[in-house]
Amino acid sequence: MKEYELIAPCHFGLEAVLKREITDLGYEIVEVSDGRVVFKGDETAIAKANIFIRTAERIMLKVGSFKAETFDELFEKTKALDWDEYLSSDAKFWVTKATTNKSKLFSGSDIQSIVKKAIVEKLKKIYRIGWFEENGAEYPIRVFIMKDIVTLALDTSGVSLHKRGYRQLVGKAPISETLAAALIMLTPWNKDRILVDPFCGSGTFPIEAALIGANIAPGMNREFTAENWKNIAPKKVWYDAVTEAEDNILRDVKMSIQGYDIDGDIIKCAMQNAREAGVEEHIHFQQRDMRQLSSPKKYGFIITNPPYGERLEEKEALPKLYKEMGQVFDNLDTWSKFIITSYEDAEKYLGRKATKNRKIYNGMIKSYYYQYMGPRPPKRDHI
Repeated sequence: MKEYELIAPCHFGLEAVLKREITDLGYEIVEVSDGRVVFKGDETAIAKANIFIRTAERIMLKVGSFKAETFDELFEKTKALDWDEYLSSDAKFWVTKATTNKSKLFSGSDIQSIVKKAIVEKLKKIYRIGWFEENGAEYPIRVFIMKDIVTLALDTSGVSLHKRGYRQLVGKAPISETLAAALIMLTPWNKDRILVDPFCGSGTFPIEAALIGANIAPGMNREFTAENWKNIAPKKVWYDAVTEAEDNILRDVKMSIQGYDIDGDIIKCAMQNAREAGVEEHIHFQQRDMRQLSSPKKYGFIITNPPYGERLEEKEALPKLYKEMGQVFDNLDTWSKFIITSYEDAEKYLGRKATKNRKIYNGMIKSYYYQYMGPRPPKRDHI
């Protein structure tokens, strides 16, 4: 089997989680940089990475990389790559996105146009045809330029991997599925420990935790662009990966995962999303004010994304909210609490300095992941 270099972008600050996922799948890491992990794998890796990895935004197949400071260089060096190894004569291909940083070439639209033209010219020569119908499988192409180094890659995923397929309904300021999964995986939580999200919104944290606890692969129930690339990743590798994912599910697992929100309508959305994800039996959703949170159980986990004040009137309410949150959380003195928020005074009003504070970008929003570690439970204790 041919070996490829595969590029997996992720949220800034969460590269270590993604690296661990890729290593656990058995693939060799080539490079780790801000918001990206590059690894080696064959055709099977394309399918398994898309289906099994929880924290990557997409999986891309690297076609080539080179230095280019002018549009002429970009054209000639793109044309020199072996595009015929990837694109058949009927392939439908386009440059879906071009990003550039600290480089002499900075016009995204010009870069897209020149790369497309260069590929067409190369394939005209190879296939000896003057016109491409482009009525075959789709091959979206992405271009990244960093410090004048151009990387060209095929997008194997298509729709971003954070779209698992279960979240039909969302509330205000939802956290993405990939970010939620990564934040859970940064904690010591496991399926034997109670987990509560008191600001659950449309249910992303509880649902992603249930998928992790039941070992349900996040990409099992969706489609990927590369499924139609018979010349690169035949259908069999996809079928085999899905079969492996189904065999890995822990069907008899028992978990205590709870999601609360003050908004009754958004709780209904969360319940529907959990049904779509196939994990409704593992999660108890309830309309409840955060100030009512209590539990007789010990050594639980709170993982949550509380309001951070998008509008001025909301910002004015934050000190009171976070102070009340701190008081409620203090009553759960054996619990571990993990809070992602862009509110910079969160620690001040929570009333206690976090054990760890990790800076994470939630999209373009600089956020902080405050980690308050509780005591370890005695080995005999469960949920």
